[in-house]
Amino acid sequence: MALAPGKASELKQIIHQQLTKMDVHSRVREVLAETIREELAPEHQQLSEQHLMKALIRRGIINDVMKELSFVTDMNSGEISSPPKPSTHFIDTQPAVLKKTNIDPTRRYLYLQVLSGKAFLEHLQEPEPLPGQTCSTFTLCLHFRNQRFRSKPVPCACEPDFSDGFLLEVYKDTLGSESKVSVGVLNIRLEMYPKLNKILSQEIVSTQLALERQKTAEKERLFLVYAKQWWREYLQIRTSHNTRLVKIFAQDENGINRPVCSYVRPLRAGRILDTPRQAARFVSVLGYERAPVIGGGNSKQEQWCTLLAFLCRNKGDCEDHANLLCSLLLGFGLEAFVCVGTKAKGVPHTWVMTYGIDGMVTFWESLTGHRYIHNPIKPDDPPIIEQPKPAYPYRTIGCLFNHQRFLANCQPSDAVELCVFDLHDESKWKPMSGEAIKSVCSPGATTALPPFPPLCASVIDAAAASNELELQLRILVAEHRKDLGLATVWDDQLSYLLSPALAAYELERTTGVSSGNEEFQDAIRRAVPDGHTFKGFPIHFVYKNARRAFAACLRSPFCEEILCCRGDQVRLAVRVRVFTYPESACAVWIMFACKYRCVL
Repeated sequence: MALAPGKASELKQIIHQQLTKMDVHSRVREVLAETIREELAPEHQQLSEQHLMKALIRRGIINDVMKELSFVTDMNSGEISSPPKPSTHFIDTQPAVLKKTNIDPTRRYLYLQVLSGKAFLEHLQEPEPLPGQTCSTFTLCLHFRNQRFRSKPVPCACEPDFSDGFLLEVYKDTLGSESKVSVGVLNIRLEMYPKLNKILSQEIVSTQLALERQKTAEKERLFLVYAKQWWREYLQIRTSHNTRLVKIFAQDENGINRPVCSYVRPLRAGRILDTPRQAARFVSVLGYERAPVIGGGNSKQEQWCTLLAFLCRNKGDCEDHANLLCSLLLGFGLEAFVCVGTKAKGVPHTWVMTYGIDGMVTFWESLTGHRYIHNPIKPDDPPIIEQPKPAYPYRTIGCLFNHQRFLANCQPSDAVELCVFDLHDESKWKPMSGEAIKSVCSPGATTALPPFPPLCASVIDAAAASNELELQLRILVAEHRKDLGLATVWDDQLSYLLSPALAAYELERTTGVSSGNEEFQDAIRRAVPDGHTFKGFPIHFVYKNARRAFAACLRSPFCEEILCCRGDQVRLAVRVRVFTYPESACAVWIMFACKYRCVL
């Protein structure tokens, strides 16, 4: 077998590491000593290599070494594969492809194959897509320790054909959770690479799992007992506390009741988010969708998503947004809390609060990215002193929490504008025991607590997505004007001049700083001749569906006026800018414009 250039030293290093791991050198010395002492006649003064090899083979040492040194080779080239790839890559389920995959013999892997699916009953009557029509697809998302996986999309069906595989790097301590509600059935196969030399008996595995479940159940039971006692004490302070929004537990998408503190944890975004405000913008462009309610009425479904489910869906309720934003702000080193309360008309709501070193309280609205400074009203001040007028939409607050602390509002009024956020004053905020929270909410505390997944960078090509969406909108505008009996003439230069405005809009949403407006206005004045009129209409979306965006634009009378413009020398312009964020979230800015000659 010929080695590629540079592979010899790598191969020697791997062999050396494996021989050291097996302690082969000491075993060879023992065999050598025994052979000299027992098998050689006194007249033999020298030990030949043949004698030593026979002794090593007879004792099984050679076989052991050859079994351990099992390299993965490229079946086409016959060369030792390149250095191992990260474990977060996709591999096909075909055996030939698996043989090409680089397996580090010093690490342990679990190869998970998703062979097929069945009993996805919601798609039992899924119709065949029309020619040229894009069909709905399933994508299987997996999280294993610090590794994220996404399968190839397959058409929605009752029995979807996934046929995909993932190579998971195994760790000593693993955590997991199970769903109580079955969506469908997956047919999978698990294989360990390299093969295990020693396999534990089923009895040992079952006993270990039972002990872990028992330990988790006992921790959860003790916390529940403590939470009930804490709640009784809170009600004894003031009977009206019974009506305040103090939420200790929340049900996740699997129907499991978990302490709310477990939904938050410091989350570092690596290099894909640079500032807390950029993190707030990222969270705000994730889609908003209230949890579905079965049956009538206006009651709100109580369901909080685990972080993995929220990120994979790319949409969720206000609680999901607030938990993610709080986790990111904690990761940036801020003292952040999720606030549970109400907004206008008593609608339940959650938002995020940061508590500065100087005592400054800042509210962060996770659905919009807006920030508000909290200046409490002082009802005891004389009427001559002007009181601050709150700009935030929040009305009451019942409790706040993060991964380490839970505090319930025990002030006479739960109105946000009257609240004093001195979190160390137990006469204003009743705390839960930090040790009790840690026992069930810290990483690894219980096997029922799912680990937080890492954030993934965007896979969207911003320029390509912008061009594609802009082209589709031009077609839709031309078709719309044709139905009205109007011709469409595009002004490419005017379209290009709209770009700085869209960039300035996104910058202002991210940083709160407005800039570049003077240059934009100057360029537009130069592009519009004397006697002509310019009109522009910017709009913002968090999706890339051209038809959906166009329909929304037509609902605006001002935009419709631009798109249906009649007159002399009418020229139309459209510009699209897609700004990408982690987890394939995006902010889409569209601006329609027109210029025409005024006719008296």
